[in-house]
Amino acid sequence: MFKNLLKLALASLAVFPLISCGGGEAQTKAESNGWRLAIQSYTFHVFPLTEALDKTAELGVRYIEIYPGHKLGGKWGDEVFGFNLDEQTRREIKELAESKGIKIVGTGVFVTDNPDEWEKQFAFARAMDMEFITCEPAVSDWDMVEELAGRYGIKVSVHNHPQPSTYWNPDALLQQISHRSNLIGACADVGHWRREGLDQTDCIRKLEGRIVSLHFKDIAAKQEGEAEQHDVIWGTGILDVKGMLRELKRQRFEGVFSIEYEYNWENSVPDIKESIDYFNKAADEIF
Repeated sequence: MFKNLLKLALASLAVFPLISCGGGEAQTKAESNGWRLAIQSYTFHVFPLTEALDKTAELGVRYIEIYPGHKLGGKWGDEVFGFNLDEQTRREIKELAESKGIKIVGTGVFVTDNPDEWEKQFAFARAMDMEFITCEPAVSDWDMVEELAGRYGIKVSVHNHPQPSTYWNPDALLQQISHRSNLIGACADVGHWRREGLDQTDCIRKLEGRIVSLHFKDIAAKQEGEAEQHDVIWGTGILDVKGMLRELKRQRFEGVFSIEYEYNWENSVPDIKESIDYFNKAADEIF
């Protein structure tokens, strides 16, 4: 009997470190250092948002950044995510995400040529308890966007679409934001930088202290005849994922890595699982 009790005690000790003090899942080393993985819902844009949330939960990811225009699905059908949602639908979508252990951390990429839409977007973000809006503001809107960020307490995370986007390189972004509120920073899309011929780690270095979030990925080498270098499982492409993570650690970055996996659209979950495993192992090594 003593041997059985001893085995039970040892088993309990083995399990104990896996349980957090609050009774939930243990944090990864990445999470304990302020790095949060999210899904950029465009990853699952061929599915309605209801299914995107299911896939996010299946992956064990606790945050999601939802792109404007994502069809909701379920009882909402073709209604789309955005500031035009009525109050009840907003509440129900938020509750649906929470029921799956997921927080809607941000929305984007928001782009508009109508200045009147900015306050609607900030009000929507606050109503949904978001942390940031991923966006590409018109240069003429910056004073207004900065004022709204301060008033609503929402961060502005500026994305870098390829040219002719104003913000395709970090120098152009810093020219617009370096003198503005610390609520304003970058959404670093590392794949777009490389596709534009820029070194993604150098770009991250230039934006030190101004990175709010990332659209994180790894991409294939350029192939003759291919229109774009497609996404690949992290650590198998050309972006030196560990090098980027080491630079972010050096900067003491704390924030969101949105997984934007734009490949294998119909069945990307297995690829993303491998990418998450690589990320966590790399973070364990780096920290």
